[in-house]
Amino acid sequence: MRLVNRSLSLLILIAAMAACTSSRQGMSAKKGVNGSWTLQTINIEGITERFSPNIFNEANLNCFIGSNWDFSMNDSTGSYKLVGGTTGCSTLQRNIRWSIIESKDATKEFQFKRLDDKNNTMDDSNGFKLSVTMLDKNSMQLKSVITFEEKPGNIVYNFVKK
Repeated sequence: MRLVNRSLSLLILIAAMAACTSSRQGMSAKKGVNGSWTLQTINIEGITERFSPNIFNEANLNCFIGSNWDFSMNDSTGSYKLVGGTTGCSTLQRNIRWSIIESKDATKEFQFKRLDDKNNTMDDSNGFKLSVTMLDKNSMQLKSVITFEEKPGNIVYNFVKK
């Protein structure tokens, strides 16, 4: 019985240490995202046809090129601002709530939800999830999976830190 209790205690300790390591990594990723960014380029992978979709239930992807994004890790809020000027693009600022989702043995995901003027979520409860494919102190790359004419592809968002 004593051996079972020790084994059980050891398993609980190992699980607690693993949970702390995972949450530290998540906090590290959140610190990495914290700050002001410019969405420098957007690329489409895997789809060769001319394709220019609306993204984030907001505007054409070309309207997001050059947009400014601010993220505060203190309260997990932020905003993005479309600068307008491109044909069919208007200037727009949208508040968001964001997080980093980490699952064991999975790619980190950046999730955000658009907020209305009263800070209520505008989209479904999941918002938008993008894989974090690269994050360092100067750049961040996010990727979302898409399907166009039954062909799989990705939209790749390349950010640079201000």
